[in-house]
Amino acid sequence: MAALMLQGTGSDVGKSVLVAGLCRALANRGITVLPFKPQNMSNNAAVTTDGGEIGRAQALQALAARAELHTDMNPVLLKPQADHTSQLIVQGKVRGTLGSGNFREGRRSLLPEVLESYQRLRARCDIVVVEGAGSPAEINLRGGDIANMGFARAADVPVVLVGDIDRGGVIAAVVGTRAVLDPEDADMIRGFIINKFRGDPALFKDGYAAIEERSLWRGYGLVPWLSAAARLPSEDAVVLEKGRHIPAGRTLIACPILPRIANFDDLDPLKLEPDVELVMIPPGTPIPAEAALIILPGSKATLADMAAIRAQGWDIDILAHHRRGGAILGICGGYQMLGKRIADPLGIEGPPGESAGLGLLDIETELSGDKALRQVEGQALDEQFGGYEMHMGRTYGPATQNPFAHFADGRCDGAVSADGSIMGTYCHGLFASTDLRRALLEKMGAQSQGHDHVASVDAALDDIAEALERHLDIDGLIALARGGRP
Repeated sequence: MAALMLQGTGSDVGKSVLVAGLCRALANRGITVLPFKPQNMSNNAAVTTDGGEIGRAQALQALAARAELHTDMNPVLLKPQADHTSQLIVQGKVRGTLGSGNFREGRRSLLPEVLESYQRLRARCDIVVVEGAGSPAEINLRGGDIANMGFARAADVPVVLVGDIDRGGVIAAVVGTRAVLDPEDADMIRGFIINKFRGDPALFKDGYAAIEERSLWRGYGLVPWLSAAARLPSEDAVVLEKGRHIPAGRTLIACPILPRIANFDDLDPLKLEPDVELVMIPPGTPIPAEAALIILPGSKATLADMAAIRAQGWDIDILAHHRRGGAILGICGGYQMLGKRIADPLGIEGPPGESAGLGLLDIETELSGDKALRQVEGQALDEQFGGYEMHMGRTYGPATQNPFAHFADGRCDGAVSADGSIMGTYCHGLFASTDLRRALLEKMGAQSQGHDHVASVDAALDDIAEALERHLDIDGLIALARGGRP
């Protein structure tokens, strides 16, 4: 069995996409491959077949590997909350919280479970492709590290360092990483990849050679800017879109960017629709009055984000939109916000408390310690769909007697107002269902082109894998993973 780890010179250098691309390239070669990330920090998560949750990036990488999602692929997931703490998910289940006071020691104690998950994956495949977090150059975080060199050394996994040339200074970033690392950590790195290159590769020939000479690591390739990555689900950040011109004839769908927005990749399939303009509304910007639909997205801290909606004046925009007859859809935390009251008496997502909601649905929500994590199938808007639930708490009230969805297991979900303009659901992933997306857009007076989102993502993964086959020494990476030294 073999393994290889990609670490980065910094955050957002493209590690997640490269791991996904490598997983697909290896799978296309007939190699059984599985992804692994020891520790992830993200409020975007996916439900696994074994009833837990992992980061969305690892879910995408599992798709790339043509493997079922499993909690071992991301044994430690940190989900930032409103009070400078993070909900701690260990092997798919809520374990408690970590804050600045216990962050380092709390992580260190999790290394045995991280290694346990890794060893189980390694026993199931030919190669495990591991993704680091942040950068090993953040030596101030080395104590208690389980995400980068702490894991690599404990599991004896060779590392390839990824540098992002698009942000500039990539020579210094790679060579400087070697300079600041402990010699034993530096010895775990066996090579580098330069990512996000634009232009003629010949122009960087001397720079590439300089990195090899100064770092004493061999290069495994120069990866061009991968335009296909734009067709993959969103994972770590929302691009703030300010002052965008809305083309005439398009139906505008607006979504406010909440401070603790979660699972915003729910909206990605809408980007495929040429008759729709999806606009993410950043703080300080009103929700456009011409929006046909406002989507209130998932939230990791519903009370705090409800307060943020009021602080931004978005509650005024939403209620005015409702008075004009506009449609509103709340997903998960957004569904809770549509009700009359949200209570968190146990301090599940932050300090204990409660707040009035927007009052658009006759429901109330009380958060509790039990977390619903399940994949679901059912019917909504008279169409079949698939998705997943991931929420804490119970929502009840008269409006639930007119549910948004009926699950195949006989349960009901969500609520719809009497006039049908206000809809709430706990289901994530709805828009990936082509027929349901079409039905929702028809309610807005828009036409759907019927694009298959799942097929689009799969094709993007194949395009990325093909590019990596051309621009990386994948044979060399396989040899390294199997125990060879460059």
